[in-house]
Amino acid sequence: MEIIRSNFKINLHKVYQAIEEADFFAIDGEFSGISNGPSVTALTSGFDTPEERYQKLKKHSMDFLLFQFGLCAFKYDHTDSKHVTKSFNFYVFPKPFSRSSPDVKFVCQSSSIDFLASQGFDFNKVFCSGIPYLNQEEERQLREQFDEKRSQANGAGALAKCPVTIPEDQKKFIDQVVEKIEDFLQSEEKRSLELDPCTGFQRKLIYQTLSWKYPKGIHVETLETDKKERHIVISKVDEEERKRREQEKYTKEQEELNDAVGFSRVIHAIANSGKLVVGHNMLLDVMHTIHQFYCPLPADLNEFKEMAICVFPRLLDTKLMASTQPFKDIINNTSLAELEKRLKETPFDPPKVESAEGFPSYDTASEQLHEAGYDAYITGLCFISMANYLGSLLSPPKMCVSARSKLIEPFFNKLFLMRVMDIPYLNLEGPDLQPKRDHVLHVTFPKEWKTSDLYQLFSAFGNIQISWIDDTSAFVSLSQPEQVQIAVNTSKYAESYRIQTYAEYVGKKQKGKQVKRKWTEDSWKEVDRKRPHMQGPCYHSNSFTAAGMLGKRTLSPDPREAALEDRESEEVSDSELEQTDSCTDPLPEGRKKSKKLKRMKKELSLAGSVSDSPAVLFEVPDTW
Repeated sequence: MEIIRSNFKINLHKVYQAIEEADFFAIDGEFSGISNGPSVTALTSGFDTPEERYQKLKKHSMDFLLFQFGLCAFKYDHTDSKHVTKSFNFYVFPKPFSRSSPDVKFVCQSSSIDFLASQGFDFNKVFCSGIPYLNQEEERQLREQFDEKRSQANGAGALAKCPVTIPEDQKKFIDQVVEKIEDFLQSEEKRSLELDPCTGFQRKLIYQTLSWKYPKGIHVETLETDKKERHIVISKVDEEERKRREQEKYTKEQEELNDAVGFSRVIHAIANSGKLVVGHNMLLDVMHTIHQFYCPLPADLNEFKEMAICVFPRLLDTKLMASTQPFKDIINNTSLAELEKRLKETPFDPPKVESAEGFPSYDTASEQLHEAGYDAYITGLCFISMANYLGSLLSPPKMCVSARSKLIEPFFNKLFLMRVMDIPYLNLEGPDLQPKRDHVLHVTFPKEWKTSDLYQLFSAFGNIQISWIDDTSAFVSLSQPEQVQIAVNTSKYAESYRIQTYAEYVGKKQKGKQVKRKWTEDSWKEVDRKRPHMQGPCYHSNSFTAAGMLGKRTLSPDPREAALEDRESEEVSDSELEQTDSCTDPLPEGRKKSKKLKRMKKELSLAGSVSDSPAVLFEVPDTW
């Protein structure tokens, strides 16, 4: 079902109903671009750490717009042994609600726009008919503005009890307005008076003056002409009629505010359901959804993880699922289109699916790829097929696996990391994998070098893998760790390039961070020394997270399913201590962020619970 601004309100109850009835959802997003800085290759280096990948995406991808959101709700019909779907394709655009609303700036990437255009994407529907939205902070500010405006209009507090101070340059204007109103009130024929359009400040003075001079007998409201000019209309009313009109006005304002919140209401409903949300290669989808419809992404990866779980308690990435045992040995291509085709063949059994009455059905033979609603639909089909395959391995076999089954718990809240060679996923529920990279070298070289130059440099070391960082550096992995020191030694006297071990590279990077942090702390101490008479308390905050030890679990909760185990090991290490010194803010940044997350959790009132001991899919050696 296609949803745009004109039919959003009348169909919102259908969206809410689909969310309430569903067993799980599949989602997908289309964006105006991917990277506003480095190329996509540089954005996804093969030896990124999860923290580095998050920082890259946050810096280079969040200025783009998620402008089409696909949602497909799946509900299992036990009577007919089939899945009933309700698909929605939302066009989304941040149209300003009023002059005081946020005026969102975003960028487009020509290659992304060209690609979507080649797929028949309708950009007119985005820009002309896209559904508006506000994030939580924008909504809060707008509601405060409404309350303040209403308070001023009603002459709240002292304004209604004492004369208003009128600036000298506005006295003549206000006197003329009062004179018109006096004539209007003495006239028995006129029931309403329209004042000439004026500035917002002048309207405020009029409201305050009338609240004091005429507390009863009139109703004052601001209307907008066809030319977008705002003017005040005054009506003669008794007290009962005045209260009725004020209530109507308040109801209308609240309705307009809800319209401004717009598409965010759908995301809030999904989050509040606490149900499983399935996506394919969904890290960017999750980041954009939180960034656009909740709040800007936090600077720290661990805070992002906490925020993501707060918004979506259960996530599952089908690309990660397809890349894991027992699937990775029988699935060669995990791109969404190819995965959907493969899961129709043996040993998989495609699910029986039917669209709900009143909802258009998708024909997978026509491949409507890169329409968000269709991509969400086939993502859900892929999940069902793979989940049912896990059930078929049980003894006795289980032909239909529920979205709440323990069989799929090991995949919860682990998001696929694209093109990272030895860290397959971002773990939202705990510490990330830390592989042993003693076979990896960090190489710096002239900007003119090509991939062929690196292959030539390391030709004596057999098979190598190259992962570019930028124009002058790259990671090179050797087949044998024993060769690493030999390679390092060969560069000691080289003039044009430099080779160091991965451990040396990480050590220097961490040392640089510590020096930067120390400089910041010392600079604040110097500020304290030079400002001995500063008033008020100086707060100090030490905030850190320590990664707890996670127990090893097999892919399947059934110990007999040896075929579902993975072969790699996992390491858990303590997170780096982060310290913040602040003598200027009334509340330390760490406490601000903690309060923000707690407030978000309270506002969401999420249903369901998150597992305290997430399952481990992959294992890595105990040291780097």
